[in-house]
Amino acid sequence: MQTALGLPVLTGLIAVALLFDFLNGLHDAANSIATIVSTRVLRPQYAVLWAAFFNFVAFLVFGLNVAHTIGTGIIDPSVIDTQVIFAAMVGAIVWNIVTWALGIPSSSSHALIGGLVGGGMAKAGISAAVWSGLSKTLAAIVLSPVIGFALAMFLVAGVSWVSVRSTPFTVDRAFRVLQFASASLYSLGHGGNDAQKTMGIIAVLLFSQGKLGAEFYVPFWVVLACQASMALGTLMGGWRIVRTMGLRLTKLTPMQGFCAETGGAITLFMATALGVPVSTTHTITGAIVGVGAARRASAVRWNVASSIVYAWVITIPAAALVAAVTYWAVSLLR
Repeated sequence: MQTALGLPVLTGLIAVALLFDFLNGLHDAANSIATIVSTRVLRPQYAVLWAAFFNFVAFLVFGLNVAHTIGTGIIDPSVIDTQVIFAAMVGAIVWNIVTWALGIPSSSSHALIGGLVGGGMAKAGISAAVWSGLSKTLAAIVLSPVIGFALAMFLVAGVSWVSVRSTPFTVDRAFRVLQFASASLYSLGHGGNDAQKTMGIIAVLLFSQGKLGAEFYVPFWVVLACQASMALGTLMGGWRIVRTMGLRLTKLTPMQGFCAETGGAITLFMATALGVPVSTTHTITGAIVGVGAARRASAVRWNVASSIVYAWVITIPAAALVAAVTYWAVSLLR
């Protein structure tokens, strides 16, 4: 049973986790709305409302496989305690704030995973990691943008072939309508994959404190709280990153925006079904680069793309380092 002292600590940690989920939505709003805003299909204030709604209702569509992977497949649940969770949250939040301030679309998902790894290993060493789940996640860092890139290029080729006899005006008008559907699907995939990561964190925290009994599961109130926090963060928008994703990488038409969002959505749907916690940022960036490269290689601003890749590479170790330092600092204060 929780002591009187432990209950406020537990509540505080859940609040910190929900703050991370809010920042995740704020940071990754660009993933859902950058293409539909940059093609001027929707004004920004309407686009965030659209994305926030589909972020929230995602729990009605997907299972909780990703939450189970985060809760039991990254760090051994027996290692998890309040100090590890606090360190993980601090590592992820600090990295999110730094990259948001700089306008860099890094991965909130991998910041969270890095925080978990850093906090867990600071407590129990390398043996804390569940290598089967962690290796699957690390592989997804490479595979998700590659799959998004390939699917988006394939869709551009297919759509261009189907539309070859249509006038540019007709194509533009049709895909302005279709972008509503593709943006909805991508926002649904984003809410389904990303919100589950915080669900897994809160659920494993409750499990470690004996609040879930003998079997790990995700309580429904946790599902609703995480989906609502992410939707609220998306509603607030992340305009610095929208500019990078939607305007600086490449110039998009409604047809290209549709292909990027659809390719990204397919990737997220597959990953979520398999329980793989992929990066929505990596996925949509790969898809946007794919549609730009399908036009011509010079259409992509490769210097911008390369700076994003550098941020990807250092996200997990940077968040892990902050988490480890936080864990050790808290240990000294106890």
